Amino acid sequence: MPEDSTLNRQNVVACIWDFDKTLIPGYMQWPIFEHFGVDEKRFWKEVNTLPEKYKEFGQKVSPDIVYLNHILTYVRHGKFAGLNNALLRKLGSKLKLYQGLPDFFQTLKDITKKPQYAKYEIKLEHYVISTGIAEMIRGSAIAPYIEQIYGCEFIEHPLPPNYFAQQEFEIAGPREIAQIGFLVDNTIKTRFIFEINKGTNKIASIDVNSRIAPEDRRVPIRNMIYVADGPSDVPVFSVVRKHGGKAYAVYEPKNEKEFAQNDALRSSERVDHFGRADYREKSDTHMWLTTHVRQICDRIVDESERVLNYRVGRPPQHIHSDEPERKSGQLQEDLFPEQAPPRSAED
Repeated sequence: MPEDSTLNRQNVVACIWDFDKTLIPGYMQWPIFEHFGVDEKRFWKEVNTLPEKYKEFGQKVSPDIVYLNHILTYVRHGKFAGLNNALLRKLGSKLKLYQGLPDFFQTLKDITKKPQYAKYEIKLEHYVISTGIAEMIRGSAIAPYIEQIYGCEFIEHPLPPNYFAQQEFEIAGPREIAQIGFLVDNTIKTRFIFEINKGTNKIASIDVNSRIAPEDRRVPIRNMIYVADGPSDVPVFSVVRKHGGKAYAVYEPKNEKEFAQNDALRSSERVDHFGRADYREKSDTHMWLTTHVRQICDRIVDESERVLNYRVGRPPQHIHSDEPERKSGQLQEDLFPEQAPPRSAED
């Protein structure tokens, strides 16, 4: 491979989104409770007290996983009878997005179609990283605009012991979710930032723990904007900002408590800015995000042009006899000015 070759052109801008309270008001699970006639407040009260209850029995549970297990408990006890992945996706279609969505996702993508950006084949990709349920996000109106969804997944029919010795598997009973297949918590979210960064989500042969030179990574973190609703996303905010990306927090319009939380995040330099979860044109959030997407695109153009000029250089020029005599090294400076050493004022 030539010395100046790289694995990726690094011309991708990534907008990475939390889901609950970022793209939708509240939490996504409400259609499940509505469908089965279950008291939502009672369910979450149980979830919030479970860690202490289990502690009384000498058992330790992860707060991030307990709500998923409690959903499975409701399935086993018949309160969510028949809840499966297909139904979760169907219920996801009921989720109401914040104002301005999903159109705003296309607005951001369209920025890269401007001639000055299209010339360098710059493109924008949307990702969702959520502690919520991936199938519900796939069923929502935002799904067609998203490159990839990282969320919690359920298995419907776990394979039995010694399954590798069986040629066929008999599926008994209704299709219902039975086990947690994939977990996303607020700490592990940072792993997916690096998956997007290194390109392991596009090239399966690259492991997220592989050592990859910065210039070979598909999406530099400085090309990322992470948008989420607040304190629980501090680990990701920190990673993105540390590596040159942008972090933006949103809050429920008119919610003074959430406003104060996000103001504290900005004061402590955990986020670059914050605004209402309102994505309509001329809203603060709309303007901030479009401005910074354009700035990232402009920087990619500048970097691409500098590399092009460096590699191509200026074409050789004819030297005429009537031109004044050049000092030693002047021809080199004329042809490759960016490589010239600094000159003193006397020069």
